This record gives sequence, structure tokens and C-alpha cells, in this order.
Amino acid sequence: MKIVYASRTGNVENLVAQLGVDNINVADANGIKEDYILITYTDGAGDIPFEVESFLSDNAALMKGVIASGDHSYGEENYCAAGDKIAAMYGVPCLYKVENSGTADDIKAIMAIVV
Repeated sequence: MKIVYASRTGNVENLVAQLGVDNINVADANGIKEDYILITYTDGAGDIPFEVESFLSDNAALMKGVIASGDHSYGEENYCAAGDKIAAMYGVPCLYKVENSGTADDIKAIMAIVV
């Protein structure tokens, strides 16, 4: 399945590169015409990144799920909260939560979801 992703610090971009699947950056995906899974970072204290909100305002119909990257140092209530918020707003499942760019085990688990 196609992956649409957003990465600010490079963690999500690194994760997506390790998956080796068809992907496109959210900045280039406007008007996407195929089913996709969104992989996004969590901004600040549990927020959805602005560029993801902007993209989803016109492109959410074909999203089948979301995977969120986060950092436990922001607290458990904020960890990967962008994924939970997107899932609730658009009625899709939050498929996986990953610490920063993940571990080898995370990559295997995510591959099982997206392939």
C-alpha cells in the first residue's frame, strides 16, 4: 500500500526508507488518488503537524490508517498523540505507534501492516 509521510527531524523519513515501500512526502501528495497509510510525527505536546492537517483537509478520503512517531520524553499522554487524534477525526485506525525512527522490531511490525 502507498505510504504518505510527514517528517520534520528525519525520524519518520528514516523509518519510511527502511520499509522500502512505495511512498511520497505529504508535501508532494496533494490530490492523491489511491488508498494510503499516513505515517506522521507528533508535533510538540501531542499535536498534529500543520502540514498534515492541511494535507488531510483535502485528501483524507483514501486514508486507510495512521502510524504515528513520537517521543516518550513529552509524557505518556502526548506520546504519538497525533495518531490518536487523526484516527478519531477521520474514523481510521491508529495502526502503530513508534518511538522516533523505531527499532528493527518496529520495522518488522510495520512491514506486516503496510504490505
